[in-house]
Amino acid sequence: MSKVITENKIFNEISEIISQARITTSRAVNTVMTLTYFEIGRVIVENEQEGSERAKYASKTLANLSEKLTDNFGKGFSVDNLQNMRKFFLLFKDRIYETPSSKFITSKKSISETPSSILKGKVPFQLSWSHYVLLLRIEDNNERNFYEIESANQNWSIRELKRQFNSALYERILLSNDKKTLIQLGKKGQIITKAEDLIKDPYILEFLNLEESIKYSESDLENLIIDNIEKFILELGKGFLFSGRQVRFTFDEEHFYVDLVFYNRILKCFVLIDLKIGKLKHQDLGQMQMYVNYYDRYVKNDDENKTIGILLCKDKNKSMVEITLPKDNEQIFTSKYQLYLPSKDDLKNQLEKAMEEA
Repeated sequence: MSKVITENKIFNEISEIISQARITTSRAVNTVMTLTYFEIGRVIVENEQEGSERAKYASKTLANLSEKLTDNFGKGFSVDNLQNMRKFFLLFKDRIYETPSSKFITSKKSISETPSSILKGKVPFQLSWSHYVLLLRIEDNNERNFYEIESANQNWSIRELKRQFNSALYERILLSNDKKTLIQLGKKGQIITKAEDLIKDPYILEFLNLEESIKYSESDLENLIIDNIEKFILELGKGFLFSGRQVRFTFDEEHFYVDLVFYNRILKCFVLIDLKIGKLKHQDLGQMQMYVNYYDRYVKNDDENKTIGILLCKDKNKSMVEITLPKDNEQIFTSKYQLYLPSKDDLKNQLEKAMEEA
């Protein structure tokens, strides 16, 4: 082994140790801050007219408290933030029966002395305070739980959480699945066990900054997706790895090109995506079926699962899709894409209607 390779190996190992240490430290600091704010919320609530949860804490008292805390401890104690702490305690108090934060805070331990259970993430709150401030805006318990679970599991930044919430990810997943998914999302987040679990309808591509009124080609759409590939993968969901664009394969001396090829490490399968800016035709479905068949027979390994094909289109005829694809179809899917953020109210209305019809 050469000296250069040895030095690179040592450097990479040390870099990994430092990176993990920084992540652990950051999480510990976030944990301490969140638990601290939970405790502040508890104190505020317990001093409200003999502990009544329904009573409004006097605005003047909160204003005075905010001023004193800010003078002594600096920023972070505005009236609005104190109200957030109060709401945070009320929404999440059932999660903590014997308040661990009170023991931790009153013991005045430094971060280096933080219990190992906190450092390992075995705490009631795994996100930053900024994440929870956003989650406090969500009234539905199932929806709030879903975004909290997914943020922790997928390590979403606050920016990514805002984007997923604003794009109505929760409603879109529910619209793309059956009624039983509602309870599952609120308890476990999104569980991927089969191809249908990966699919959203619609997909939201507002990050492309492509106006509806402007004429564009499928090539233009593809180029913009490649330029924003990280955001596109975030929109696709869990476990996606980018493999290539305009991936060519040759069959019977004729060349074919798949617009976008991904691999999903959760389902262990290839995912082929074709982009269609016009109305979806049955020939498009036939072409995708051929792509999928080719990958299943000549590309995938024996220990990998069947290939998934997604036709991402501007418009689709649901009846035509149903009559073209076999009843037991588990590989070919069609979804619309939108170039703008959806109206959450509209999606909620669609969801309520779908639940009633189910």
